[in-house]
Amino acid sequence: MLHEQRGKDVEAEILKLKVELLCRGARLGTKIDRGRKVGAGPAGGRCIILPGGSCVNTPLWGDFVKESKLVLIKRGDEWGLLKGDNLEAEVELVPYPRFYSQKTSDGVPMWKVALLHGKDCLATTVYQKCVYWDTGKKCKFCGIELSLNADKTIAIKKPKQFCEVVEAAVEEGVCGHITLTTGTTASRDRGAKLLAEVVGEVKAYKEIPVHVQLEPPKNSRYLELLAENGADTIGIHVESFDQRVLKEVCPGKVKTEIEKYFEAWRHSVELFGEGQVSSFIIAGLGEDDESILKGSEELARIGVIPYLVPLRPIIGTEFENRWPPSPLRMIRLYEGIANILIRYGLDPRKSKAGCVRCGGCSALSEAFAQHHH
Repeated sequence: MLHEQRGKDVEAEILKLKVELLCRGARLGTKIDRGRKVGAGPAGGRCIILPGGSCVNTPLWGDFVKESKLVLIKRGDEWGLLKGDNLEAEVELVPYPRFYSQKTSDGVPMWKVALLHGKDCLATTVYQKCVYWDTGKKCKFCGIELSLNADKTIAIKKPKQFCEVVEAAVEEGVCGHITLTTGTTASRDRGAKLLAEVVGEVKAYKEIPVHVQLEPPKNSRYLELLAENGADTIGIHVESFDQRVLKEVCPGKVKTEIEKYFEAWRHSVELFGEGQVSSFIIAGLGEDDESILKGSEELARIGVIPYLVPLRPIIGTEFENRWPPSPLRMIRLYEGIANILIRYGLDPRKSKAGCVRCGGCSALSEAFAQHHH
């Protein structure tokens, strides 16, 4: 079992276990609520804390999970992961926070406004629609409007509503940092104005580190607006560096030339600092390893964290029956990117807020820790 080993061996085992959970999920040996099925990000799971403190947003839904070798069980008050008859690791399940049962002053259930991601990240999609869904060019892995259609959320989160949820989460002790994302709007700001308004409102209430995510706006002034309103970190997500894959999987996003992404990344590094800008790269869309590693190096060279995640098939999307990449492939890629980050002096563990700091959907920080000695 994990905690019986020492040092570097444990790190390697934790990395292996985390990647297996990310790519294959866990079957349930105990009946629990399996989390939200849909949403803008990696839905369909619960957050599990591994020995040593790593958290994993573990898929519990989807075809691929039925084949998982890992089974999540509860014995008495203790949670564990079984593989065959062996206890692979003792783990903790992050409980649903109490604020989920509260309502905002205008009567909206708080869980429809924001959710707890990982251990202590409060996250919301401030604008739960996307222009690419209207034009028939949506990303094939994304479920942003499905949660809206299923009445699991509201279309626009007003700054005041979100602040009330932040207050409840802070009071409960479960909010250490915040992630604000948005569907892409048809307007030139790409959603930046509403994000900036929400950031400003949060910062007026309390100094909590805030992460924002959006597509490159048409004018870099909007990136400055986010920084001026107090955003600490930013994610501008390219999804894939393989143009052929991007055209097939993200027919709307591919219209934004890659040079526009690089402009936005460079400007963001000037505004937010090295290592405080990130881009999601999704493995398992049909790309080869070289495009991921080459793209990651280009990002690291300009001070951006390549935040690699395996494809998370979400029920109701075009990719619901896809399988995530193999754990072996992901470990190889994570080790490659960890070495790139070390070469360029970037440490994902120093991210102030958001997905990179949370680490629940990626094993990048664990791979980095293992190679950084």
